[in-house]
Amino acid sequence: MEFRKISFIGLGLITGSVARAIREKREGIVIKAYDPDPSAVAEAMADGVVDIAAADISDAAADCDLVFLGAPVGANSENLAAASMAAGENTIFTDVGSVKSGIHMKAVELGLSGRFIGGHPMTGSERIGYRNSSAALLENAYYILAPEDDVPGDVSAAMTELVSDIGALPVVIRPDEHDMYTAGISHLPHVVSAALVNLIRDSDDSGVMKTIAAGGFKDITRISSSSPELWSQICVTNRENIVSLLDRYIAGLEKAREMISDADGEGLIRFFGSARDYRSGFGDRPSGDIRPVFRLHADIADRPGALSDVVSLLAGSGINIKNIGITHNREYQQGALAVEFGSQRDMDRAARLLSDRGYRLH
Repeated sequence: MEFRKISFIGLGLITGSVARAIREKREGIVIKAYDPDPSAVAEAMADGVVDIAAADISDAAADCDLVFLGAPVGANSENLAAASMAAGENTIFTDVGSVKSGIHMKAVELGLSGRFIGGHPMTGSERIGYRNSSAALLENAYYILAPEDDVPGDVSAAMTELVSDIGALPVVIRPDEHDMYTAGISHLPHVVSAALVNLIRDSDDSGVMKTIAAGGFKDITRISSSSPELWSQICVTNRENIVSLLDRYIAGLEKAREMISDADGEGLIRFFGSARDYRSGFGDRPSGDIRPVFRLHADIADRPGALSDVVSLLAGSGINIKNIGITHNREYQQGALAVEFGSQRDMDRAARLLSDRGYRLH
């Protein structure tokens, strides 16, 4: 099977990134798109990413080989029903949502189980919307595919090939497995992060905690910058799995509290040690619901012009700096200067340049 005409219903950060990657990596593809915000599609057409602006959902689904459902998870089932009414009998449907059970149940209800492959690109950004999309967002990111058992082999193969072509790493699992796995490694961490940030907010009467927050705290709470509306929908639609794991997490916190209260040093060593050992096996793969941060830390002299020297050096070599600043709290990280880049390639080039100029990197 070959996808020659592809449509997007909902053109946001993820679907916009997929559309950009398809445009870059595959020739001869016609791309249609519909979004309730016409400016998103207009911008995509101005970028040369989208060829045809669809008037509505039915128009978007008509005469297409593959339809991506890119609305929030709560709306995708309704959009699938509307799209299926206008689509051809061989049209394949997929989505990019992080919860699979609801949309798969809808596909079965509509008699589309053999033509629906749930999808979940394990990538993202704190920023939202088409204008923040990038084909690079998919590069080396895991892209989960969750076909039903009756999806033909050639359809699954075509979808897997498309995912590989756009630079992502396809992982095929069952829909029910997907929701449990992502509840643990994606959904629960957002709940934990938000709870921790709210705890510090409610405890920070003087504002000092916010001022000195850095290092570990910022790293483990960065995902709290994501869309509240999006994560509210995700938690509601995958609530059974999240609540099950949340209960176990709370029990783990209670055990940790007990060990701390009892000054159980040996128990705490085992507690922290087992987490360290398991976490060490993760590696630093560039995937996940929040895009990895490409950041270097360097020692610089406390003198006028020191910061501009670094900026001039990197800019003069064509390296784009995403963010730069002085790190005042270095309890968990070394280096006075923090420089953030948009890609692994830029970070690696910057590291070589700075090292060659004698800067000490961390």
